[in-house]
Amino acid sequence: MMRIVLFLATNLAVVLVASITLRLLGVEPYLNANGLNLNALLIFCFVFGMAGSLVSLLLSKTMAKMSTRAQVIETPRDANEKWLLDTVAELARDAGIKMPEVAIFPAEQSNAFATGWNKNDALVAVSSGLLNRMRPEEVRAVLGHEIGHVANGDMVTLALVQGVLNTFVMFFARVVAQLIDSFLRRDDNGGGLGFFGYFAVVIVAEIVFGLVASVIVAWFSRFREYRADAAGARLAGSGAMINALARLKAETQMPDQMPDTLTAFAITTGQTRKLMERLFASHPPLDDRIRALKESAYRQ
Repeated sequence: MMRIVLFLATNLAVVLVASITLRLLGVEPYLNANGLNLNALLIFCFVFGMAGSLVSLLLSKTMAKMSTRAQVIETPRDANEKWLLDTVAELARDAGIKMPEVAIFPAEQSNAFATGWNKNDALVAVSSGLLNRMRPEEVRAVLGHEIGHVANGDMVTLALVQGVLNTFVMFFARVVAQLIDSFLRRDDNGGGLGFFGYFAVVIVAEIVFGLVASVIVAWFSRFREYRADAAGARLAGSGAMINALARLKAETQMPDQMPDTLTAFAITTGQTRKLMERLFASHPPLDDRIRALKESAYRQ
């Protein structure tokens, strides 16, 4: 139920923000009796495409806390929580960012994520399972990986990439629908797709173009993971980062309790072996990530 409420609230915020922006810009309807107004269409798609990504980015910390039931550590209750805060503070200082919020979320699987609308207002969270089963140096490496995401500005960059792709998906879907409508009008002497037919084609085209966009976003997400692993190795040591990934690999058979909206910012999403799974995977296979770290350590 909570995920549904968050989904509806986010989409309502997107519609409100985009509608207000379009009105302030004085954008005319992109579809009229003369066909498509491409300038108006591009502005419409850009506003809605970017609004969705930026609203999600701005709400990311709140949504992450609610969807994972993460508890932010305000005052340490025990030695483990104090160590966690101190470790994150040290890693953040070494990475040149402000201290992020630190939280623990209930999950048996060893996992962690980072989110936030900018690198100086972030959230780093780890699962209770990770704290219970990993050695301190491995936990530190995982935290270094997440701090790497924050320091690299990965949340903002991914939101911008997603927003640009959303823009082009919406734009080209409507161009395709208009082209089909114009072709049918020419052959049927004024028939065309009609209102419902036009938007049915738009929906189908958005699904097709959206799949292509998802492959691009997934590729970029996998690229970010290698950079975050490298950051974790710099901050916590290559050996600790490799051991942490090896420990995560051993746990890939456990149920993944990470919400779909946060998988791109988690330390792992398990193993993917099939080609199609790899194309849409937000994370590279753990074997590949371990191999990359070993090769980097060898070159040094």
